[in-house]
Formats: sequence, structure tokens, C-alpha cells
Amino acid sequence: MPGNTEQQAQATSHAGDKQSAVRRYEVTRSAAISIEVYELGAGPAIVLLPSLGRGATDMLELAEPLAAAGYRVLCPEPRGNGRSVGPLADKTLHDWAGDIAAVIEHAGQAPVVIVGHAHGNWIARTVASDRPDLVRALVLLAGSAGKVPKDVDAVPIPPEVRAQIERCGDTSLPDAVRLESLRAVFFAPCNDPAPWLQGWNTELMTMQTLAQKRTPVDDFFAGGNVPILNVQAEYDVIAPQRYANVLRDYLGERVTNLTIRDAAHALLPERLDEVVAAIIDYVAALSPARSTVA
Repeated sequence: MPGNTEQQAQATSHAGDKQSAVRRYEVTRSAAISIEVYELGAGPAIVLLPSLGRGATDMLELAEPLAAAGYRVLCPEPRGNGRSVGPLADKTLHDWAGDIAAVIEHAGQAPVVIVGHAHGNWIARTVASDRPDLVRALVLLAGSAGKVPKDVDAVPIPPEVRAQIERCGDTSLPDAVRLESLRAVFFAPCNDPAPWLQGWNTELMTMQTLAQKRTPVDDFFAGGNVPILNVQAEYDVIAPQRYANVLRDYLGERVTNLTIRDAAHALLPERLDEVVAAIIDYVAALSPARSTVA
């Protein structure tokens, strides 16, 4: 596999005690920008993008079963997290999307399926809008559409919910305060939010939020013109059920909606097996892609 820097690593799946070999390397875009990538498996390529202020290791629990199902899974670390470096100030979603495009080009296997979790769904759609040649389909997990229904006059994410999100990622706050916010906005009532006390990067969260605000919604909203699986969560207050049909209403039949019960915006630590099954079923049903393997 081509690479700038590559090493073998071991990662423990959050879904169990088995260890799977993870290839870990860096893709260099320029002297100032280098993106760390975790890679598992072999086969058609799937790229996994994590939620706001969180890193690629969140996605390894999803990557392992996808790799076991016969896919090559790439988990890029967001710029500003882990060993991924690059300017953060005054950027837009297009900058983070450019990083992902560079990872896909480096893999030499376009077009790929991109799975974007929560905030990662905005970056996934930006990649598909900016570089349609690189994207075969999108899977959006607990993703806010960015718009509301055509007959509704409201903001997609209310200010009080945004404040709760920020408290979740503010590691200077007491755990009890953050747990309360995690329960309020990320986890369904029946699920334990404690696993998400860890894994936050407060600076990354701030910079990604500012980048999102600087990016006009119409820059990425359509997600190019590829098929989209829109996976919603029953108790999601950030991407609520009343807005679950927004993408399909605007974009038509290329959007397939699916709701997972007893889950909220975190989704992956709540109902991992159901998410895995939904992705595998959807990708298996896609038309074969013309790969550009290097």
C-alpha cells in the first residue's frame, strides 16, 4: 500500500475483547497538513468520519465488523486531533473535506462509500459535493440535515441544545455536569453515557463548530448526487425525528431513511450491531463501483 509513514498497530474493539490488526499511517497534503489514518481489512473501500470534537478511534468499533465483512475501512483522524496536523483558524468544512479527499486519493480506490457520524455527516456531504468523482454513496449516522422542513420556520439546532453539546466536550467541567449533558443530548434514556466522558478534544470541537458556521448550507446540503442512507435515532434531540424526512423531501428518492430505536445522537455506543447491519445491507445493495485502484 502506498504511504508516507506506515506502521502496524493493535486496536481493541469497543464491541469486544478481540484484537484486530490496524494499519496506521499518515497522508501528507502539504508541508503544513498531514492526516493520520487507521486502516483495517481489504475489499471495497469505506471511509468513516467521527462526530464533532471526537477522533478516529471512536470509529474503530464500527470499522472492525465492517472489515470482517469484507471491506477495506479507512478512519482518518480529523485535522487537529491525534497525529493529524494542519491550520485550524478561519477554516470551513471545505478544508476538512479536502483532507478526506486526499486520504481517498491516497488509497487509490475511488469511488468510495463515506460514513459520517453526526458532525461527520456534514463533512461527508461536503466531500461528495466538492469531489463527486471520489464518492460512490453516503451513509449518514444521526446526522442533522442542516435545514428544516420547507413549511417550518426554525433553527435546526436550538441554542439550549447547542449549549448542552458544548458542555459535553468541555473537559474542564466536572464529570457530573458533563454526564448530565450527555444524557440530555447524546444518549437515549435507557443507555449509559459514561463511555463518552472520554475522547473529547475541546479545541477541535470549537474549530469545527466555527468552520461549520462559516460554510453556507447549500455548499454541502445535496451531498453531490449520490445515493444516501440516512440513519436516524429514535431519541435524537439534535437531529430529531420530526426532521427525519428533510433530506428525502429536498433530494428525492436517492435518500433512504432508516430509524434505529432506543438510541440517540451518540448512536454507535448505543446500537452498534444495528448500525453495522444497516451499513452492510445498504452497501451490498449498491450498484458495483468502477474502482480506480492505483
